[in-house]
Amino acid sequence: MREWIIKDFWWKLFSVLLAVAVWVTIHKYRQDDLRPGPASVEITYNDVPVAIVSAAGDVHDFRVAPATVSVTVSGSRNVMGILQANQIHAFVDVTAFDPASKILRQRVEVSTPAGVSLTSVDPMQVGIILPPKKQ
Repeated sequence: MREWIIKDFWWKLFSVLLAVAVWVTIHKYRQDDLRPGPASVEITYNDVPVAIVSAAGDVHDFRVAPATVSVTVSGSRNVMGILQANQIHAFVDVTAFDPASKILRQRVEVSTPAGVSLTSVDPMQVGIILPPKKQ
């Protein structure tokens, strides 16, 4: 029995220490995943510029007011931890805009990366400004 313990003692001790180190590492990462808190994280980005999407042949010089919006998005901690403000794109689609109409407001659309959900946009609509025709 004694020889069973003493034979290759240093290899056995190394194996036990390595097993403990692996267990502690896995246990630590599992605890991080199981810690209490919201499953999703919400972040608000202010001053997101509003781009204008128009038809390729459209020669109108559209502008929007206000030119920036606040966008609130949500997602998992991992996704939101690496999300950058330049990955959020706000735009107004004026391809079907009729300059003769009395409706001078359009809804702001927002494009987000995969795994990110749009929560809110403030303001939800922006004014369309069409400069007067030059004579």
